[in-house]
Amino acid sequence: MEKYLDDTWKKGMKLRFDFNNMMAEFIGPEQGITFDQIKEMEDRLKSASLSLGQMRANGELEWMDLPYTQDQVVKDILDTANEVKEKFDAFVVLGIGGSALGPIAVQQALNHLHYNELSKEKRGGFPKFYVVDNVDPERMTALFDIIDVKKTMFNVITKSGSTSETMSQFLIIKDILKENLGDGYKDHIITTTDRKNGNLIKIAKAEGFKTFYIPAGVGGRFSELCPVGLLPAAMCGIDIEGLLAGAAYMDEMCKNQDVLKNPAYVAATLQFIAMQNGKNVSVMMPYADSLKYMADWYAQLWAESLGKRVDKQGMDVFVGQTPVKALGVTDQHSQVQLYTEGPFDKVITFITVDKYRCDVDIPHGYEDIPSIAFLGGHTMGELIKTEQMATEYALLKSKKLNNTIALPEVNAFTIGELLYFLEVQTAVMGELLNINAFDQPGVEEGKNATYAMFGRPGYDEKKKELDARPMKKENYIL
Repeated sequence: MEKYLDDTWKKGMKLRFDFNNMMAEFIGPEQGITFDQIKEMEDRLKSASLSLGQMRANGELEWMDLPYTQDQVVKDILDTANEVKEKFDAFVVLGIGGSALGPIAVQQALNHLHYNELSKEKRGGFPKFYVVDNVDPERMTALFDIIDVKKTMFNVITKSGSTSETMSQFLIIKDILKENLGDGYKDHIITTTDRKNGNLIKIAKAEGFKTFYIPAGVGGRFSELCPVGLLPAAMCGIDIEGLLAGAAYMDEMCKNQDVLKNPAYVAATLQFIAMQNGKNVSVMMPYADSLKYMADWYAQLWAESLGKRVDKQGMDVFVGQTPVKALGVTDQHSQVQLYTEGPFDKVITFITVDKYRCDVDIPHGYEDIPSIAFLGGHTMGELIKTEQMATEYALLKSKKLNNTIALPEVNAFTIGELLYFLEVQTAVMGELLNINAFDQPGVEEGKNATYAMFGRPGYDEKKKELDARPMKKENYIL
């Protein structure tokens, strides 16, 4: 923890947001954004800052305070992880949405890319890690082919305790554990849920499950830095104190009252202006396999927070910017053709790494074939960085808006910075769009329809509504 108190070390790990290629002086006046346009947003940004600050003070945005309020929680999590480490071979998350995407993204970022294939010794003694975030029966069945339930800890994550997908998984797992372990099944389940409300907390208290709590002001897609994400991370040996320290460092940067020097506020402003100019697609393109699933996590954060039918006054606005996930360099060979020569409807955000955690030399060979020989003597790290810069140049030349989030290296501190940066950018964007970035009525509609079709009590009116919908016509099914 000492390095997290060292200002020099922290400065060396500072995330950088490079928006040169969003600006008219680089991309051209037809597509680019001018500094005057950003300045014109200053009053709206200050208003957004005041609004978010008030909500934070009222306890409505507890996710913003997570870097500072969890000392005892972190200790409990670390103690629990050490206990699990000694007794279990696998740790399985049962969850969906933010309860799954965040843990997957952080695990991929901060552990070996083939973590589960390593020996237990090489995993530091920590259990294998799995996330079941779907109700595909084949997926659940496949899990039982590779784990021994008698040596597996299951973490059931749902704030409401009524998420159909997660609770169906829980019912299946509980039944199998009871069949194999009798009353000992209770020692194989940890719940993460609301402290007071919902079905899961009632079940957890009745059954005596070990339980961690999701703060009231923390929604699913903003929950990675609370026990939802910290517990699974600790189970894999990830430095959760580093995650929170990085988030706290970014929070300080995002408190800058000069909003034009505030990275998350400027990032939100640029996306907002781009949207007003018809750029309704946001592409997240990490140039590191370790960051691949950060794009998946971002896709939920951006889409579910900002895709809204009505504004704060209840007026229909139908806003939202569609997130697209890509991976450099893989998707240079599948998507970049569209980005460089397709319509002017996208903003591409690269995530780059200054220093990879390892590198591989490219040996010399086939010196008589110049188109191969030129690679020799370089490294794969050099190649991936060069390809990112080349893609950036191709977009610049095509006058396509792009920006870059640069991490000095991938570690717990910088990942904490990145998570918090994107969360604040999303919150500010919601204020600029004048919508509630923290609800998800469109998701709830689908949930309610599922409940009604499955016969959940209390959804009779929704069932009648569904029964009254037009029946599909056979001649429209080919």
